[in-house]
Amino acid sequence: MTYEPVYTRTPRNAFVPSPVFIGIVAVFVVSGVLTWNEFGNVGFDVFLFVITGWLISLCLHEYAHAVLGYFSGDLTVADRGYLRLNPLKYTHPLLSIVLPVIVVILGGIGLPGGAVWVDHRYIQSKAKESLISAAGPLTNVVLAIIVAIPFLFGLAPEISQDATGRFVAEGDHIAFWAALGLLVFLQISASLLNFLPIPGLDGGGIIHPWMSPAYQRAWNLVAPWSFLVLFLLLWQTEVGSYFFTAVDFLAGILGVDWQFYSTGFSLMRFWES
Repeated sequence: MTYEPVYTRTPRNAFVPSPVFIGIVAVFVVSGVLTWNEFGNVGFDVFLFVITGWLISLCLHEYAHAVLGYFSGDLTVADRGYLRLNPLKYTHPLLSIVLPVIVVILGGIGLPGGAVWVDHRYIQSKAKESLISAAGPLTNVVLAIIVAIPFLFGLAPEISQDATGRFVAEGDHIAFWAALGLLVFLQISASLLNFLPIPGLDGGGIIHPWMSPAYQRAWNLVAPWSFLVLFLLLWQTEVGSYFFTAVDFLAGILGVDWQFYSTGFSLMRFWES
């Protein structure tokens, strides 16, 4: 008996992590060890640790969109390399990677990036389309909880302010814990922003399939500009105060005091010291 080979559009290495992602993970681990041991320029160690950690979360965020799209019917995401965790394969690397990293450096906020492109012609369910959009920010939620586990179990040192306003830690490896706290902050802020039901964000993508065609067309016209408006609101109005209050509240639930990520942000900007 003979069997005919089964051909598939999915490349054999579609789910193999790319060398780029492996390299990012390697730098993350090494910089984490350097930060823990306060080796050399601690601020630079924290910078590498936070930025590579943030890059990993961006890759996982986009991977979640892609893998849900793949198992929902769009096998073309494999052809485009989205399942290999390679940030260079994203539709808009500048929006997905460069811009979020720059915003972290300048403002210390988990800015959502661009998304992988899923061909919705292959998705035969509105619920699946919504789930594809929700997969990214849900990944950030999971990552925030995972990174915050040491804080929840009381492994992090106590941190407070002295009379001069400086942060003082009662324990060792404060740079590492401050950097870890900043990573939690970034995941929480990214989750909140992405879940907002705004055109161009994942929250908007969740409700988009349920709109009438006319509303979808209008939604798509607004999408390229809505994030710019949100960005201005966060930095120029009271909306920003409400947003960061919500982030601080959620971080507190996870056991991460705001002083940790404030210290982490100060250390990360090593060029200012």
